[in-house]
This record gives sequence, C-alpha cells and structure tokens, in this order.
Amino acid sequence: MKASLASSTSPTENNRPLSSMPRGVILLFAIASGASVANVYYAQPLLDILARNFSISHAAIGGVVTATQIGCALALVFLVPLGDLVNRRRLMAIQLLALVSALLVVAFAHSVVVLLAGMLAVGLLGTAMTQGLIAYAVSAALPHEQGHVVGTAQSGVFIGLLLARVFSGGISDIAGWRGVYFCAAIIMLMIALPLWKQLPHLKVQPVSMRYPQLLASMLKLLHQEKVLQVRGVLALLMFAAFNIFWSALVLPLSEPPYNFSHTIIGSFGLVGVVGALAAARAGQWADRGYAQRTSLAALVILLIAWAPLSLMAYSLWALVIGIVLLDLGGQALHVTNQSMIFRTRSEAHSRLVGLYMLFYAIGSGLGAISTTATYAYAGWLGVCALGAGVSLLALLFWWMTRHILPKNTDEKDNNI
Repeated sequence: MKASLASSTSPTENNRPLSSMPRGVILLFAIASGASVANVYYAQPLLDILARNFSISHAAIGGVVTATQIGCALALVFLVPLGDLVNRRRLMAIQLLALVSALLVVAFAHSVVVLLAGMLAVGLLGTAMTQGLIAYAVSAALPHEQGHVVGTAQSGVFIGLLLARVFSGGISDIAGWRGVYFCAAIIMLMIALPLWKQLPHLKVQPVSMRYPQLLASMLKLLHQEKVLQVRGVLALLMFAAFNIFWSALVLPLSEPPYNFSHTIIGSFGLVGVVGALAAARAGQWADRGYAQRTSLAALVILLIAWAPLSLMAYSLWALVIGIVLLDLGGQALHVTNQSMIFRTRSEAHSRLVGLYMLFYAIGSGLGAISTTATYAYAGWLGVCALGAGVSLLALLFWWMTRHILPKNTDEKDNNI
C-alpha cells in the first residue's frame, strides 16, 4: 500500500525545526493528547448501564473493554507507524475526523455488533491520535527540548486518562451514556480547528518506503535498538506494577470496613494528578543529560511507594501518599524512557513509540492478570509484596543495563 495520505512524493518529516516550540503549542499537544486518550476509557464506568441497555450479561459486558483494547493494540502496530511515512499534519486531521465518526457510531448504536465495532474503532483511532501526537510533538521540537515536550504531552495523557472516568460518570448522570459520546465527539471537533491551525509544518522529503516495508522495519528496529529493548522492558515492568495496584485496589475498598462506592474508589485516581504534574519535569532533566539519574530516582520512588500502600488497613492517608509516590515514580520513568528512545532514530519516532507502547500493553495485561489471583490467595499485603517485587526487579534490571545509552547522550549520564 503506497502512502496515499501523503503528498505526491509520500513525504516523511525531516525533523529539523528552526526555532523552539512555543509554550502554547506544547500545551495544545498536551490537551489534544489527553482528550484523545480519554475516549478510550469513557466506557469503563458505563459497563453496568451498557449491560442493561443492550441486554448483555455482566459476565460478557467486559467484551466492550476488550474490543477497545484490541483497537489499541492494532493502532500501535498498523496506524501509529504511519507517522514516519506520510505527512503527519494531514494524518492527524484524517484520524481526528475518523475518531469523531467512531464516537458518533457508539452514541447512535442500537445493537451489540454496532456497539462493539464502534468501541474497537474508538480504541484504534484514540490510541493512534494519542501516540501520533506525541511522536509529532517530538519531531517538531529541537533536540534540547524534546524531553520537556514529551513530559508535558505525557502529563496531558495521564491527566486525560484519570479524568476520563470522572467525566464519563458525571455526564452519564446528566445526559445518559449516549450523551458521554456525543460530548466526546463535540470536544474532539472543538480541538480540530486549533490543531489544524497550530500544528507545526514540518519539512518533508521524498521516501521510497511502502507500507509493508514500514511494518517490516519495526522488527528491524526492535532487533537493532538496544535502548528501545531496555526501556521497553523497564516500561513493561513499571506498567505491570501500576496495574498490580490499580486492578486490585477496588477489591479491599469495596469490602468492609470501607464499603466504598465505585465513584469514591475512582476518585483516588485523581490523587495521581499531583504525581503526573511533578513527573513532567523528568523530561527537562533528561534534556540536561540526567536521564539515568532520573531513572534511578524514579525506580527508587516506585519501590518505596509500596511501603505506605501496604499500610492502607491502618490509614487512608498512607494510601494517598503511596498513590502520589507510585504515580510520580512511574510517570517520571515513562517520560524518561520516551525521551531516551526518541534520541535513537529521528526518522522513526512513530515506529519507536508504537513499539515502546506494545511493551506497555503487555506489562499492563500481565499486571492485571497476576494481581487478582494474588489477592485471592494472599490479600492486600500479598498484592503489595508482588508490586514491590516487580518494582525491585525493574530497579535491578536498570542497574544491569545502565551502560546502554543513546549514542548522542550527554556524558553526564556516564558517571553513574
């Protein structure tokens, strides 16, 4: 398949912008990324309503989330890499309009088949937009500010993810579950015009690579780029630890003595905004040549977080402190990982982020699967021990691979 979205020469961006990116444009990238990823998570608080509305059993309603996650995985492999082959600005416009259409399909759905197809499309296009915007932002940034841009955009993603459930629950109480997706479509349309006007015009050059070759090159990248391999494994372990916590949290908090509602349990996630905002500075530290020091600090914080988390039975304030530390350490590592892999191949930012996020998806799945079984056999302390063990494994893996750095890394990182 030839890159038909591109101009007649199938351009790819030459990532050499002439001036620093304005703060307003960086903020726009963050807002657009956050709004895009939120679409993927709107359905989670609505599963009970969807089950009643479509006469789906509670055992089968999880298929809605499964369809969305399948769309996410397909996007990382088949859509996100397109940013290295075609004009990114035009690609973002087409994907945004397609995402609006997918949201409207869900909003108007009156059969299970249409609902699942719409959810798959929302996962596909929401993920493609989110990761595509991050790759776009990095490609438009100067080398000395790439970490800062990644950190800001990634903070937008994390905040969008956290606020999605709150937005979805609140709008559904007022306008029903269909109103959630109508509002989501309107939000994306409101973002469309500023994006089209403000997204940087990157220089393009002719390329001869075709779409099948683009996909095949991803395996070559994964084989050749040691930094991607190392940072991918760190992402896998870190997101496994994340999901060990978040997937199990509902279990003790919904039982005596707490008996919290799902709304209250979900609100604990908002505490993570503090950590996400603080972690945005990790990109700036990486820009200054301290990526490895930042990685070490992030991994130590991630490990320490499990101490207060394990004290939840004695104090909910300990739980709050643990959540802040967990999100701070995890997001700082996530931003640093992306800052480092983007320094390896300037012509392959979209493929690199797609491959990196596949590690994330695998880690998230492994964490979710392992934590419920652990809770059944060993309770909350067992969950915390599992999370701490995975976090310690990540720290040890970093220590053994700390010498693997991008070729153009500042020498300050070689002193550890």
